[in-house]
Amino acid sequence: MLAECTVVVPTIGRPSLDVLLDALAAAPGPRPAALVVVDDRPEGPPLAVERPGLPPVRLVRTGGGGPARARNLGWRVARTPWVAFLDDDVVPDPDWYQRLDEDLTGLPADVAGSQGRVRVPLPADRRPTDWERGTAGLATSSWITADLAYRRAALAAVGGFDERFPRAFREDSDLALRVMDTGGRLVRGQRWITHPVRPTDRWVSVRVQAGNADDVLMRRLHGPDWRERADAALGRRPQHLAVTAAAVTALGLAAARRPRAALAAALAWAAGTAEFAAARIAPGPRDRAEVATMALTSAAIPPLATWHWLRGVVRHRRVTPWRGLPDLVLFDRDGTLVRDYPYNGDPELVRPVPGAREAVDALRARGVRVGVVSNQSGVARGIITREQVDACMARLDELLGPFETVQVCPHGPDDGCSCRKPAPGMVEAACAGLGVDPARTVVIGDIGADVEAAAAAGASGVLVPTPVTRKQEVAAAPRVAATLTAAVDDVLAGRW
Repeated sequence: MLAECTVVVPTIGRPSLDVLLDALAAAPGPRPAALVVVDDRPEGPPLAVERPGLPPVRLVRTGGGGPARARNLGWRVARTPWVAFLDDDVVPDPDWYQRLDEDLTGLPADVAGSQGRVRVPLPADRRPTDWERGTAGLATSSWITADLAYRRAALAAVGGFDERFPRAFREDSDLALRVMDTGGRLVRGQRWITHPVRPTDRWVSVRVQAGNADDVLMRRLHGPDWRERADAALGRRPQHLAVTAAAVTALGLAAARRPRAALAAALAWAAGTAEFAAARIAPGPRDRAEVATMALTSAAIPPLATWHWLRGVVRHRRVTPWRGLPDLVLFDRDGTLVRDYPYNGDPELVRPVPGAREAVDALRARGVRVGVVSNQSGVARGIITREQVDACMARLDELLGPFETVQVCPHGPDDGCSCRKPAPGMVEAACAGLGVDPARTVVIGDIGADVEAAAAAGASGVLVPTPVTRKQEVAAAPRVAATLTAAVDDVLAGRW
C-alpha cells in the first residue's frame, strides 16, 4: 500500500526538520513511493534533505505562501492515490511506515482520510506552562495535519487547502469539513507521532490571537455550528469581548469626565483581567517567570483577541466558498501559446506569444498540470504532414514544455470526428490520460471552438481574444481575459 502513497512535509527550515528526516531515514519497514519536502521560506539556499534510507525525495519551493499553499503544492506534485502529510516539527515512531501501511490498506472507498495519533511529552518534574498545555491539546485535536493521510482524489475534489487561512490554524479543520461534506469519511489510524513542545518566547500567546480572524472565516464558510462539527471549543472569546468593552467604556467615561462611572468600568476590567490571569496561572508551574508572563499577556490578550475578531468580521464579510486551483490547464496552441501562422509546418516559426513562458511556469510552480489541445486540419487538407505537426509540437515543448499531455486532431471540419474542437474528444482524452476530473480542468484558447470544447467536456473555458476572434465568440464566452498572462492570473486567483 505504501507504494501508492506520497509523504508531504511542508517546512520553513526549522532544525526540527532534520530530526524528522533522520527518523524517517532510520525507520525500518517498507517505503512510500516518494517524499516531497515543500520549502515555504521566501528565500534562502536549498535545504539539505537527502539522506540514505529515505524514499525518493523531491524538494519544491513556494516562495513563502504559507502552510496551506505549501501543502497544496505538495499534494499537487504527488502522483499517488494517497498523500500523507507530516509537519516538520514531529517525530514519527520507528514503526510509522509499517503502521501507515496497515492504516491505509483495505480502507473502504468512502474513507477519504486517515489521521495518525499524537503524543505531546510534558515535563515530568513540574506542572506544564500555559504554552505547553496549549500544545498538549494537539493530542486530542481532530483532523490536524501534523499526521493525516488523504486520498488525492478527495483533495482534488474540494480544491485542497483553503489558502485564505494564512497560518497553521483552522486550515486543516476547514479541509476536513469540506471533505466530509462530499460524503467522505475520516478515520483514525494506529500509527503514532511525537509532537515536542518547541521553545518560544513569552509573547507567543499574544501572537496566536490572530487566529480569531480565522474563526470568523470558519463561521462564514461553514455556518454557526462549525465548532461542533470540527470539535473546536469556543474558548474565552465572549469573556475577552466583555473585558475589552469594560476597558473601552472606562476610557470613554474618563474622557467624558465621569470619574465614578469610569472607575467602576475600570474595576470591571481589572477584575476580568485578574480572573483570566489566575485561571492561567493556577494549573501552571507558578514560578516567577510564568507568573510574570501570565500577568502581562492576560492584560494584552482580550483587546487583541477582540481586535482580530473584528478584523475578521470586516475582511471576510463577502467570502465565497473555496474553489482552489484546477488540476489541469489545457492550452490551444496557435494564437494562444504561439503566434498564429496558418497551417504552419515549420518549427522555426513556432514563436511564443509575450508572457507565454511565464504563464505556463506560474502554473507549474503551483503544481497545476499543463497540456496542449490543438486542431491541425492542415493534415486532412494535405497542406502539412503529421510529421511536420509533430516537429512543431516538439519545438513547442522545447520552448515552453514539458507538457504532460499533447492532443492533436488531424481531421478536417467535415470528417465528423469526435476530437476536433468544438467537440470534446481531445479535452476528454487529456483528462482521462492523466486521471483528472474534467470539472477540475480549464481550457484556454483564442476562438469560440476552444471554450465550446471545454463546455462539452464539462471543463471551464477561458477565451483570450485575438484579431481573428469574432465578436460573437467574445460575447458568448463564459470568461474572457485580455491576455494569456491575465487568463493565467485569473486561474491562479481561483477565478475559473
